Amino acid sequence: MANATPNRAGQINLSGDEWALFLKTFGGEVLTAFEDENITQGLVMERNITHGKSAQFPATGKVGSGYHTPGTELTGRQVPHNEVVLTIDGMLLSDVFIAEIDELMNHYEVRSIYTQEMGRELARTYDENNLRSIILAARASAIVQDGNGGTTIEAASIDTDGTVLKNAIWQAAQTLDEKNAPDERHCGLRPAQYYLLAAQTDLLNRDWDGKGSYSKAVIPEVADVAIHKCNHIPNQDDTANAELKAKYQADYSLTRGIVWTPRAAGVVKLKDMAMEGEYDIRRQGYLMVSKYAVGHGPVRSDCAVELSLPTV
Repeated sequence: MANATPNRAGQINLSGDEWALFLKTFGGEVLTAFEDENITQGLVMERNITHGKSAQFPATGKVGSGYHTPGTELTGRQVPHNEVVLTIDGMLLSDVFIAEIDELMNHYEVRSIYTQEMGRELARTYDENNLRSIILAARASAIVQDGNGGTTIEAASIDTDGTVLKNAIWQAAQTLDEKNAPDERHCGLRPAQYYLLAAQTDLLNRDWDGKGSYSKAVIPEVADVAIHKCNHIPNQDDTANAELKAKYQADYSLTRGIVWTPRAAGVVKLKDMAMEGEYDIRRQGYLMVSKYAVGHGPVRSDCAVELSLPTV
């Protein structure tokens, strides 16, 4: 029986690098999966750096005012300043090695499956660290003098009662208003809480200017807060999770949702998403790597609200 002649679909005109075409496909699939799976990209402050290990995110307090006494000199008022320094976490890698012999014998194509999963994995980590940073901001004190700290709203049935959850989001919106938190508002909910909210028909009632669809379980906003369904919101005790950087380790087991504005957290990027791939002649297979070097952290505590079960 004769050996099969494999068709190398990655070659250009049947010659040269057997992965030439796959490299473009690989990069596109990783980026597509990353963007499709990512919820928080663009919803927090982002800063790119070309070298170094950290970036500064400034925080400025309020400018005071007062009545002028005729004839007195105006010398200017003091404005409290502070800063948050976010550091790079290191190079996060997602890598897959495919033995050439396995790929030749396999009866279905696996590269696109692997590349999509690599993109999803990086997106999950990116989102989780952003969301952890927002929660930590909600638990933090004020960063500037006479400023506002974060807020945690607790309710006993916030994870099982849609009305309670709805009221908590309204309360969060009011809290951000009272703190003069700037920019648009966003709310992240895990699927269980998202569908509780989507079942609240009064939020969809067109007579009340409701939006969304009960039949499709779509609830775009509540109290002018954009609602995002997200599996990446942490909901376990990570205080001793050795897989996390120390700055992200905390107990998130009672967290059921978060409301924030983009200034609540930040991301510093030393190296944005990059893809590499090559044939390793020594190991007779293909190595695919997706990576980025970023760091996350809380910035403005007054721009974050945690929705939580009560502390026991």
